[in-house]
Amino acid sequence: MTFLELAEKIIKEENKALSTDEIWQIAQSKGYDKEVATKGKTPGATLGARLYVEVRDNPKSIFIATSSRPKRFLLKSLTDIINIENFELEPVHSIKKQEYQERDLHPFIVYYGFYYLRAYLKTVRHSKSGKKEFGEWVHPDIVGCYFPFNDWKDEVVEVSSLMGNTAVKLFSFELKKGLSLSNIRESFFQAVSNSSWANEGYIAAANIDDNEDFRIELERLSTSFGIGVIRIDIDDPDFTKVILPARTKDLVDWETVNKLASINPDFRDFLKRIKVDITSREIRREMYDSVLDREELSKLLAKKK
Repeated sequence: MTFLELAEKIIKEENKALSTDEIWQIAQSKGYDKEVATKGKTPGATLGARLYVEVRDNPKSIFIATSSRPKRFLLKSLTDIINIENFELEPVHSIKKQEYQERDLHPFIVYYGFYYLRAYLKTVRHSKSGKKEFGEWVHPDIVGCYFPFNDWKDEVVEVSSLMGNTAVKLFSFELKKGLSLSNIRESFFQAVSNSSWANEGYIAAANIDDNEDFRIELERLSTSFGIGVIRIDIDDPDFTKVILPARTKDLVDWETVNKLASINPDFRDFLKRIKVDITSREIRREMYDSVLDREELSKLLAKKK
């Protein structure tokens, strides 16, 4: 049984719209998960990826999706039976790979970082580096910082600082238009090279292959090197998600941080900004990349559709 066949079976039996988490939980409770031909470690995530890509890219799909949070999926054949007036159907549209550039994805990861990682992100422009010989294997595309000030009481922040633990977390992101078997090794090791210095390093892409062999290799690389994977949803930024978590490191690689700061002024300014914000405990949001809202993100790529 394929993932799509599993989803069809569950939705038909439950006779209602379901989220991917609900579909997988029901499949496990009924033992259907054992009938799915998969070797992956995250079958629930694979199910979600297959369903969303199916609805987004296949106009003849038997499924439709809602635009509610979380997204729910329904069989088109059930729409005449089930009252669907209470939720809005997800419009089916997509942007082909060649119609946008990697830099167009920056605002989407900034949006995700701000709302879902609670981090403030900054683009690192490679063109501003003074030492070109290091190239793309040293520079991350975007860096970010999480500050605990909004989550912790002042007394906790002060005591943790005195004990040498500020709870500040640094992020590093490598962005790609797409990931597949043809580019996974080069792309992943590029991310390992330029993002392993941070507390959490990620490779993020808008088009991630759902081929089973690719998924197994992606999971193996992520587990081996601790780099997380983020699927960027350019149609719905709130559906962007971490599909493979990064391994959180307690210590930052300060030698690499120093190397980056010595060759790139954007990264150096990022560090200066962090220092000021930690000292003042007042985060100047305007000093980081602007966080666009959903409507602005939609307009950003609308002309490329």
